[in-house]
Amino acid sequence: MNALASHPHDAPQVRLEALALDQLERVLAIEAQAYEFPWSRGNFTDSLASGYAVHVLRADEQVLGYYVAMRGVDETHLLNLTVAPQFQRQGWARALLDALVLWARAQGSQWLWLEVRASNRRALRVYQAFGFRRVGGRPRYYPAAGGAREDAIVMSLAL
Repeated sequence: MNALASHPHDAPQVRLEALALDQLERVLAIEAQAYEFPWSRGNFTDSLASGYAVHVLRADEQVLGYYVAMRGVDETHLLNLTVAPQFQRQGWARALLDALVLWARAQGSQWLWLEVRASNRRALRVYQAFGFRRVGGRPRYYPAAGGAREDAIVMSLAL
């Protein structure tokens, strides 16, 4: 059952919109719930100040998830894609990726790039099912427990 509504006619309107500063606290709370090493407030405010695409997927006042993407010359780099833990495994990551692809194509991007933790098997499955292909790696890219570092897998999708 969808965590948003007990009956289909009760389903809220789902929409994608640019992150408004009054939503940042909700996004930071989701980030803290979803990750051992979450993005900081500064990561988000710097992304906004740099003109990156920071979009939230909302159902009424509930934030389901969000993405942060940086546009390049003919490519877009996905920096963060997160679905709130209580809404995971409901297809929202795919909806966010669909929206990102539409946005990236509208910007003239021919490629979509991302890094993902080597240990994040669920995200890897989502990205592979969406059509991303592994194209490389970045050793010791992410922080890990005990001061260690974790490798990233670099993936790309032709648009």
